[in-house]
Parts: sequence; structure tokens; C-alpha cells
Amino acid sequence: MTASASIIVVGASWGGLAALSRLLGSLPDDFGVPVAVVQHRSKNADALLASLLQDVTGLRVVDVEDKEALEPRSVYIAPANYHMLVDWGHLTLTTDPLVRFSRPSIDVTFMSAADTYMTSTIGVVLTGANDDGSRGLRHIVNRGGRAVIQSPESAESRTMPEAARIAVPEADVLPLDEIAAHLTSMVSAAQAKPHVRAV
Repeated sequence: MTASASIIVVGASWGGLAALSRLLGSLPDDFGVPVAVVQHRSKNADALLASLLQDVTGLRVVDVEDKEALEPRSVYIAPANYHMLVDWGHLTLTTDPLVRFSRPSIDVTFMSAADTYMTSTIGVVLTGANDDGSRGLRHIVNRGGRAVIQSPESAESRTMPEAARIAVPEADVLPLDEIAAHLTSMVSAAQAKPHVRAV
């Protein structure tokens, strides 16, 4: 990775609320890298997800609005029925067609994060009942970023993490309760690397 991680993108589907609550609730309140979350939900889902997650973390949790600025110590939730794209310094919402029956699509967010932040992107795939996220996670690694997958044995639904593990066999595969500490360690290690100026 480069001298610092710039963004962490997290994808979840079936069982995601419980998994996200445990993951975000275990991150330190001063976690300095923005976290963008895509949770599959129906197009008519209410906006309670952000408030439910806010109850378990000291980080700021927000429902994303178009052109939402990325800031440290913040968690950004993709709203229902919108794709969330990662641009330089902010997030963009689109109503482009569904991707693999999903909007928001995990793959769409992951790929845009990789294309924007490349080696300073960390992708995380959690529990889910389909294979959304596997292609995006592969793209993150192909762009030089890092991949973390919830171990299928610790997932409420194994399908999504198993698909991601097949697509990205070099990913770090960890039980859910170990992922927050691992991310914290990854970010700290990346930020501790000396910055080398290009000449």
C-alpha cells in the first residue's frame, strides 16, 4: 500500500446489520480512514440503517447524499435504490441500472474505489446470500489494494464470502470479531510507512 490508506469499502447482504454492528462497534472512535458501506436492501427500505449503526459506534454515521465529502472518523451508508460511487474526496450517487439485481451494488462501489484510490483502498466482504462484491474485491487487489473477507464459518450467510474467497484467494480471511482489529492494524502499519517523494 501507499503511505496511508485512503478509504475502506465494506459490502454486506443477508445478515449484514448484525455483522456491520459488530464490525463498526469494534473500531476505535478515532479511526482515521473513512468507511463506505454498501448493504443490500430493497428500494423501498427506510433510512433507519444509519441510525441503528450510529447506536453502536462513536464514529459519525451518515446516509450518503450526492457529492458527500469523505472525512476521517466517518461511516458512509449507501442509500436504498442508489449506486454509490467513490470519487476523489467525495461520494456520488447514481440511478444507473441494477447490477446483478442490486442497487446499491457492492461491485460498483468497490470498483470505483479501486479506480480512484488504487493502492490505498481496502475492501471488506461480509456475510451475504449472493456473489456481489467478489468482482469488485478482485478489482481492488488488481489495482494494488488490499482485501479482507469474513470467514464463511462466522457468517450468517456463507455465499458471499465464499464467492469472494474464490475470486481473491490471496485475501485475508478472518472471523468477524477479528476484522476490526485487523483493519486498525493495517491502517496503522500503512500510515507508519515512510513517505517517499517521487523524483
